[in-house]
Amino acid sequence: MTAQAPSNFWQDRPTLVTGASGLVGGWLVKRLVDSEADTVCLVRDWVPQSDIIGSGLIGKVKTVRGDLRDQRLLERVLGEYEIDTVLHLAAQTIVPIANRNPISTFETNVAGTWALLEACRRSPAVKQIVLASSDKSYGDSERLPYDESMPLAGKHPYDGSKSASDLIAQSYAATYGLPVLITRCGNFYGGGDLNWSRIVPGTMRSVLRGKRPIIRSDGEFVRDYFYVEDGAAAYTLSAERLAADRDLVGEAFNFSNEQPVNVIDITRLLLKLTGSDLEPIVRNEASNEIRCQYLSATKARERLGWSPLFDLESGLKLTIDWYRRMFAGPL
Repeated sequence: MTAQAPSNFWQDRPTLVTGASGLVGGWLVKRLVDSEADTVCLVRDWVPQSDIIGSGLIGKVKTVRGDLRDQRLLERVLGEYEIDTVLHLAAQTIVPIANRNPISTFETNVAGTWALLEACRRSPAVKQIVLASSDKSYGDSERLPYDESMPLAGKHPYDGSKSASDLIAQSYAATYGLPVLITRCGNFYGGGDLNWSRIVPGTMRSVLRGKRPIIRSDGEFVRDYFYVEDGAAAYTLSAERLAADRDLVGEAFNFSNEQPVNVIDITRLLLKLTGSDLEPIVRNEASNEIRCQYLSATKARERLGWSPLFDLESGLKLTIDWYRRMFAGPL
């Protein structure tokens, strides 16, 4: 199974991607390059192992080195490259890092977002902006599944940073008419994820090295697990729909394959699909994390005509293949 080809909407379209060296960013850039978009990537850190660099995609796009918080740089990029569409994915996304380093998380996720939105407000060529928020922006709630009518109430550093950036985007849309659409996705997984503290890449690295996988929590935390190619497709579709329908300005949409699963079960599924008989080590160390959270994607299905391209097992099989290729080469 492969993702459907993007429409001609993207051909020669000047498009800025932030967070291009991240997990979803790499797949999004591949999707844009395949559809012949005129793609510009803002890159802060040079990570040779990231998919956009390792695959050679970096040589097919225009690259700007800089920090998302640098509003003057953003205004220059938007102006000089005549950017039409902005896909904002850059963020500090790891919950334990946010707990240890809240200020750097707030600076990137909140200050970086307002710098970008203000630069877009000052750049008349920008026609649509897709801003990647998160299911964590809702905070903790007993009401499940989460839908877009629920308030944003993140309490801990990462959750709060996503609530704040989401609300800032809504305020720019409501006050200035800035053409922004907000996406809220579940936990991404897929080839290219080098954040080894996450359950899927961490489990894959352990299994392929013959070590028992480690579960930081008690294994009972429930999440959506959303395949990266579905995420990339959701972002491009959101921009296309926003360009066609200005009633979507300021709207937020959940994206999920609506197959919630707990940590121990997804770990055991990975072990089964890799043919491993290793037993996970359950450390029960997780703190400041929401225990049970999953999304309703009804609004995206009905308003955007969206549906996922991959179920959980098919996405995991593709992910396993990617890590096998990676670990078969030089480490």
